[in-house]
Formats: sequence, C-alpha cells, structure tokens
Amino acid sequence: MSEPEPWSQVTRVAAYALCQDENDRILLTRLTYPEIKAGHWTLPGGGIDFGESPAEAVLRELTEETGLTGSITSLAAVESWIRRGPITGASGDDFQAIQILYRVLVTGGTLRDELDGSTDAAAWFTRDEVAGLPIVELVEAGLRLVDAP
Repeated sequence: MSEPEPWSQVTRVAAYALCQDENDRILLTRLTYPEIKAGHWTLPGGGIDFGESPAEAVLRELTEETGLTGSITSLAAVESWIRRGPITGASGDDFQAIQILYRVLVTGGTLRDELDGSTDAAAWFTRDEVAGLPIVELVEAGLRLVDAP
C-alpha cells in the first residue's frame, strides 16, 4: 500500500496598482479565469516574473491589462491570504497569495481592454459605481487605503 501524496504548498507574489484619476475614480480590471473569480473586478496587476522587481511587475501589468503607463508614487500596502485545499486550475493544494499594492500615477497611454489575458475589461469607476460591482477582496483593501488620511 502506498503512502498518500503529501500536500503541496504554493506561494504567489504579485504586485497591483492603485490608480485614481483627477475625478477620484479608481481603475479596475475584470477577471476572466474561472479559478480566480471570473467576472469580478480587481486592481490592475499580477504575478511577478522571475528576475523582475515588484515595481517593474506592477508597471508592466498596468500596461498589459489597461494600455496605460504610470509611475509609482508610493508603496501602499502588502496584503496576504491563505486558502487551504486545492484551487481549480492552480498548482498545489494549499495556496498563499502575497499582494503588494503600489499607488501609481497614470502618466500616459490609452485605456483599452486586454486581449487573451487574465482580464477582459479595464475601466474607471466612481466609489458609488464600485459599490454595485462584484469585486475581489483586494479592491476593498484598495478602497480602505484611498479613504485613509
């Protein structure tokens, strides 16, 4: 009789952009992958590639997902969560996310949707509009930061 396979553990480190425009609207992107809440809105961002700094990753992801360019103004927060048990489509049985949030000033580009990526829409939203959207917890964390003095 063979031993059961040990649980595997995966940690994903990602960087996200908290962007506000001159009208205090927040930039969000809509997720497409079923295993990560397809149809829910999140902050632009994603996984850090090997050899890439978190700052480089957040600016790359901002451009990939929205067509916009930006500059980092500050490190806003680091969020973390753990989900025990398998996540559909993810490698590993236990999953930990470490999410680095940067405040980013949009400096150029033209807003557009991502093609064939992890998101399918990008848009600016007022706080009232965000209240009516399906959002991930990361957006809630971003909104708390926006409200902080």
